[in-house]
This record gives sequence, structure tokens and C-alpha cells, in this order.
Amino acid sequence: MSGLDDAATPVHGVRRVWTGEPHPLGATHDGEGTNFALFSSVAEGVELCLLDGDSRHETRIELTEVDGHIWHAYLPDVGPGQRYGYRVHGPWEPSRGRRCNASKLLLDPYARSVTGAVDWSPACYGHDPDDIDRPNTHDSAPFVPLGVVTGGEFDWGDDRPPQVPMHRSVIYETHVRGMTLRHPAVPDHLRGTYAGIAHPAVIEHLVSLGITAVELMPVHRFVDDHHLTERGLRNYWGYNTLAYLSPHDAYAESGVPPMDSFRSMVRALHAAGIEVILDVVYNHTAEGNHLGPTLSLRGIDNEAYYRLVDDDPRHYLDFTGCGNTLNMRHPHVLQLVMDSLRHWVTEMHVDGFRFDLASALARELYEVDRLSTFLDIVHQDPVLSRVKLIAEPWDVGEGGYQVGGFPPKWSEWNADYRDTMRDFWRGEHARLAEFGQRFTGSSDLYMADTRRPSASVNFITCHDGFTLSDLVSYERKRNEDNGEDSRDGENHNRSWNHGHEGPTDDPGIQELRARQRRNLMATLLLSQGVPMILGGDELGRTQHGNNNAYCQDTPTSWFDWENTDIVFLDWCRRLIALRDAHPVFRRRRWFKGQRIRGVDDMAWFRPDGCEMSDVDWEQGFAQSVAVFLNGNTLRAPDRHGERIVDDSFLVILSASDTDLSWTLPPEGWGRRWIVTLDSDDPSVDEESEVTFAAAQSVDIPSRSLLVLRSLDAQRR
Repeated sequence: MSGLDDAATPVHGVRRVWTGEPHPLGATHDGEGTNFALFSSVAEGVELCLLDGDSRHETRIELTEVDGHIWHAYLPDVGPGQRYGYRVHGPWEPSRGRRCNASKLLLDPYARSVTGAVDWSPACYGHDPDDIDRPNTHDSAPFVPLGVVTGGEFDWGDDRPPQVPMHRSVIYETHVRGMTLRHPAVPDHLRGTYAGIAHPAVIEHLVSLGITAVELMPVHRFVDDHHLTERGLRNYWGYNTLAYLSPHDAYAESGVPPMDSFRSMVRALHAAGIEVILDVVYNHTAEGNHLGPTLSLRGIDNEAYYRLVDDDPRHYLDFTGCGNTLNMRHPHVLQLVMDSLRHWVTEMHVDGFRFDLASALARELYEVDRLSTFLDIVHQDPVLSRVKLIAEPWDVGEGGYQVGGFPPKWSEWNADYRDTMRDFWRGEHARLAEFGQRFTGSSDLYMADTRRPSASVNFITCHDGFTLSDLVSYERKRNEDNGEDSRDGENHNRSWNHGHEGPTDDPGIQELRARQRRNLMATLLLSQGVPMILGGDELGRTQHGNNNAYCQDTPTSWFDWENTDIVFLDWCRRLIALRDAHPVFRRRRWFKGQRIRGVDDMAWFRPDGCEMSDVDWEQGFAQSVAVFLNGNTLRAPDRHGERIVDDSFLVILSASDTDLSWTLPPEGWGRRWIVTLDSDDPSVDEESEVTFAAAQSVDIPSRSLLVLRSLDAQRR
């Protein structure tokens, strides 16, 4: 091993090496010097490597202090801005799951800032390309990212979390780069950055739309996959994490430290009352399978950090489809994840997390364990138990689909909701009972364990799949630009092109597609639960049929602000405003289905004005239904203990391909009704003064939605 005396020139005058402390892990500057600490239970020796600027001249410092498998030192001459990595000496025994290789410069798992990219030289791989059982001895230092020591205080001002109650949340899933790269009001040097999201024009759009939280696609430091760079593509989505405590540096504006750039964005969004939720990928890393690169965890302690096949530890258990699975059974891996989460809450002020492929995190052995160690720890953590926790409740392993299976305090992406609503509006024959469950919050999935309707994060579209415009325009994915002969991406999209595949000049098809988008968005915003909108859908964004644009850092993925669908944008704003103004659409508690003063808190009706019977609910061919929402029976008090009283509404949803004559419910349900929203005529609003009487017949065009508000006096 090399000690300090072996280096030709000390970095920044490094001459003193003190023992330091084993905690905290990572590189911690205290204003005078920097403590370095790295966990590795397999290491026989560890070198801290300090690198000078662009020359990458390397000074190696042998870490001689080790406590509880944590190797550490304190360097009083090292401060913020110093680039560093580690070399771990230990066994190279792939057949036993051990992959130490000191010729590889390794990124600190706790690096709070990362600079440089993977150059994909053969030197990045721990194994010999011609013999995977032999180590590759070429030095990887010139070709891999480095950690950067951070320090200094950030001026948060009077920043405070908006703390929007979950049942009042409207989530907007978006991409830092794609949302702002073509925004005409954002200066060129800020486009595609955290500062672009913080720009007043972007925030004004979110505020005017009524968004309460942005859910940012991955901003942890990630890597562009080798196979993508070979095809001239990039990992645009970012689900390929390398460093869990570092913001992705490519999203920081030039000359600004990534941590400060990110924090400034959070501060600006909070000032506008908008929360920040991060899409986090703790299920796997960018190192891939046994043929992947050695960049960090693999070379530090492969057996500890990854799930290995028990009887063949050369290979990795893969519940993610990405080559490896993080080993959540190991205490130091759990510590890494928990330290990362707390870092983003306490140091970066984020308000919650959406966990990608969360079932993989809950696998104790092979099966998903609903009470896994990770979930238990999160519940007990004084910091994390207070923020929003959203699971993508599935992975690609057997038994991984766990919608409804997560414990209290968690919300979940509800894929059952997505599938049911897509099928309903495209005219698929299905049980109306399924539609009713999804529209009213999916109590069949979430009512147990004291969970509430806010456990269901409802969505029609998300980053993975068609945009809303493409959902009504394509029946076949168009993923040729991804370079995989369209083998990638979902084949069963539950989409409908309405008579023509892709763009068309046919005005009838165009009008029907526009109405269907209004139907789908209205259903989403009027359903119980928490609505999530795919960013750009409100603008009419298209990906031209690409339903897996993960590698498209191109106009395919970027928001096209110059061609906004103004009519649909206004429709979305009105819907969110209606939801915000009326708690009957965002109940804190479940419908009881009990009669209150002779009227149910909720009731369902057939086109003839009669209440639905048990037989009606089981009809597979029925495609039209109305729901009465009683604003006088909300029961749950507001935060000040006052009783909530709202208007009552009747929502008529008809996916029928024929026009219907609909009979309104008899007088006991409401004497007079005023039209609030009409998907067949988006110009109609509450000022329209279009009213109907009880039991009156109303013409409902095919595939349309009508919202009526009761003009009866509210009962108090």
C-alpha cells in the first residue's frame, strides 16, 4: 500500500493526518478540517485518495484507524472543494461474492457532491474483459466520478415546509431538465436546471394550475448507462443512481455548487406554498449485474451492499430488472438509506419521497415482507415519520405486486386506479363495481389498518408510459428511437386511438380525443384520494407514441411550451380549483354509505334515475353511471374542530358510444341543479346558469362527463 510519503506532491498542503472519528460517515468539514469515514467489513486496507483539480494528480493516504469496520482519518489541511475517492484492498474472489480491486478508484457512498462522469473505459470494470474471474488491474481514476468535500452554511431565510395535508395535495410529477429546457421565459443559462424550476414563470404556472407538490424524477447523482452512450443516448429519467446524498450536478447552473442550487429551488417553491417530493431509487444502483462496472459499493463491500444468490454469490438477485438489488437486510445498508433520507429532509428541506420499486425494499428474504425492517425503521424515525411517504408498490420479482399492501402512514401509487379508469373511458366492458371502488378512494385496498383515502395516489398517466395526449392517439408504442427495435416499453397500454393511429386532420377524431382527455382528467381530479398529474399533460404534451422515453433527452421528452393547448390548460385549472374549493371531492375519511336524514352520504344512479342495485353493479356491459356526493355529511372536522359543510354534487359519467337521455334523481336528492362542468362543452362553467330540476331528463352526449351542483340550501 502507498502512504503519504509515496505521493510526489501533497494536495493543498496536506501534511498532517490525524486519527479522526468513525462517525459521521462520509467527508465532514467542521470549519477547520475534514473527517473522512468509510464502512467496509471486507477490506484489508483502505486508502483515501485526494486529487488535484483537472490534472487528477493523486495523493494516497493510508487509513490506519478502523473501528467497527469503519476506516477513518481527520485531515486538518483539507477543506471544501477537495476532490477525493477511495481504494479498497481486500480479497478478489468473485465466486464468494468478494470483489475488492485496489486499482479502482471508488466513490464515497456518502459523498454530498459529485463531479465528473463515467468515461466507460475498460478500466472502469473490476474484472478482466477476457476472463471475468481475473481482476482488471488498469487504473480507473481518470475515468470515474469523484466525491467533493462540501462545507459552508446556506441561507434558508425564513423557509418553512408548507405542510399541505395529504388529502388536499395535488401532485405534479415532472423532470427538472425536461420541464424548463424550452421554456421561453426562462433565461438560456437557467434552462434545464434547478434554477429553471425556481424561475418565477415556472412557479407561476404551477401556482395558477393549483399544484401543491412537485414530485421530481430522480435528482440523486446518476449515471448514463454504457449501452446508451454507445448509441448516442442518455439516461434521461435518472433511475440509475450512483450517489444517494448528492444532487445531480448536471442540473445545477454553471458556477453554483449543486447543493446550493437545489436548496435555492426548494426555498423558492416553498415560498410559493409548493412542496418538494423526490422520486428516490434505493432498490438498485448503477453498478448493474456481475458484468457491470466497479464504481463504488461493489468495490467497497460487495457482500454487504448487494443481494447475492445464496448458492452462487458470483451473481446478484435482481428484483428490479436493473441487474442488482440493494441488500436492505444489512444494517449498514439500512443506515446508508436512512442517513440519505434524513439528509434530504434536514439539510435539503424536501417534504417527502416516492420510493421507486418499493417492494424490493421490503424483501426480507424472497417474499415481500409487509413489516420489513426498513418500513419499521421509517415509522419509528422522528424525522422521516413526519414527511410524505409514497410507495411504488411493486417490483419485477415474484409476488412483487403489492398495491394495498403497505402499512399505515404510507400512500401508494394506485395502478389499479389507472387501469380501471383507462378501461372505463375507452369503453372496455368491466364491472362497474371496480369503477365505483376506484372513484371513491379504493377502500377495498386501503381501509384496513386505519388508512384513509389519501393512501391512494391516483393517476391516469405517469412518466412511464404514454402521455395523456398519446393515450388517446395511439394503440401501438412507437419506441424506435430508443434503439431496441421497440422491444422495450409496455405492450398492453389500455389506450385507444379513436379511429386513427397518431396525428390526424379528421376534426371528428380530434374533437373526440380532446373530450376524452377532459373526461380522464376530470375523473382523476374528482375521485377520492390524492391526484397525481403527469407534468406536461395539462399543456397537451406528446411523445409521439414513445411509451418508454427513459433515454430520450430530446424534444420527445421536453415540454413544448410554444404549442400549449390553452383550452385544456384552462380545463385543468378549473378542475383543480373546483377540487380545492369543495371538500366533498377530497374527503379525509371514507364514505359510510349510511342514510343521514334520509339521504345517503353517497349514492349511485342508473340513467333512468333509479339507484343502482346489487345486480346493476355486476353488469359487465354497463358503461354509464352517476354518483351523488352529499356535502352535508362530511363528518370529519377541519383542523380547528369545526364541522365541514359543503355543496352537494351529482357527477354523471358516460363512456357509452351513444347519446343518452338521463333522468336526474327524484327530489329527495336535490330539487334544482346547476351545471358546473361539461366535458362536451368546456366553455360551460358555474356562471352558465344552465339549471335542471329533479327528475328532469338531461341529454348526455356519448363519452362525456357532466358535473351538477345542487342549488338547495346547505344543511347545517
